[in-house]
Amino acid sequence: MLRVDERRTDWKDQADAYYSALYGELDPRETAERCKLPFDGEAFSLRLMGSVYRAAFPRFDLIWAAEKTVDDESTRVLVLRYLCKGRWIAPGGRQLSYSEIPWGELYFRNFEGRCIKRIERIFGNDPGSFSALFEKHKNLKGGRLSGKEHGWRFEFLNDIFMSIIIWEGDDEFPSKAQILFDDNFPSAFSAEDIAVAGDICISRLKALKDSK
Repeated sequence: MLRVDERRTDWKDQADAYYSALYGELDPRETAERCKLPFDGEAFSLRLMGSVYRAAFPRFDLIWAAEKTVDDESTRVLVLRYLCKGRWIAPGGRQLSYSEIPWGELYFRNFEGRCIKRIERIFGNDPGSFSALFEKHKNLKGGRLSGKEHGWRFEFLNDIFMSIIIWEGDDEFPSKAQILFDDNFPSAFSAEDIAVAGDICISRLKALKDSK
């Protein structure tokens, strides 16, 4: 039995250890079915922002190309929380703003500064570079949103999609951005985790932009 009080979990110092312990107690077949992920007896296979990973079981390690272990704490804990608590359901065809997600309105100001404003700072002056990323990196599984020159829907995690739209500014109005989530996102992640997902997504896109 776990003896850690989740309410006292510190995100940076304790979350990885807590969820790693919880993960080790999971039924892997139930987890594979609940999260709709392949399990080969040793690891779950998953895609995150176009990269393929293996989540080892029962001792958690997140491993990607060339057998490198992922040491980014936010990514590790987000994947752990999805495997421990999340559920994949088929999308219903709607896209939700962050404030429409359960508890999202409460955390919206944080999300706005952490994700929306950050997208505007990175791509607002050059939205063409944003669209070029999806045209170049087909592994992101991006598709242009109808009627949106710089609006793309793309896969964040296996069959869980989000969208980013950027409107170019002019002399009168600054550039603006919006982030939308397919309506199966709240079954996979809590509002806090969705903000982390947005942060991870933007960091990955910025890294691709800077790698040109």
